[in-house]
Amino acid sequence: MDDDKVFKALADPTRRKLLDLLCEKNGQTLGELCEHLDMARQSTTQHLGLLETAQLVTTVWRGREKLHFINPVPLHDVYERWVRKFERHRLGLLHDLKTQLEGE
Repeated sequence: MDDDKVFKALADPTRRKLLDLLCEKNGQTLGELCEHLDMARQSTTQHLGLLETAQLVTTVWRGREKLHFINPVPLHDVYERWVRKFERHRLGLLHDLKTQLEGE
């Protein structure tokens, strides 16, 4: 996984909106996604391309339709590498504080 590509993709609010839309209803066409965005199809296609490059979105052709699907694996990898280690420490501190306050 290329963390830089994932973080770059997530840095843009439009790309996060696209991921939210796919999370709500996976397997949407470009036209369906464009219905929820105030931008040209070409701009949406460029955003989807960056999401595909970051492997956050995968596509499948069904006849003449190109369906877009969210791929949660890179998000999970980012969580495991960048969020979980900080969360573990914070939760440990909260547990210790709880134990202290309850006098156990």
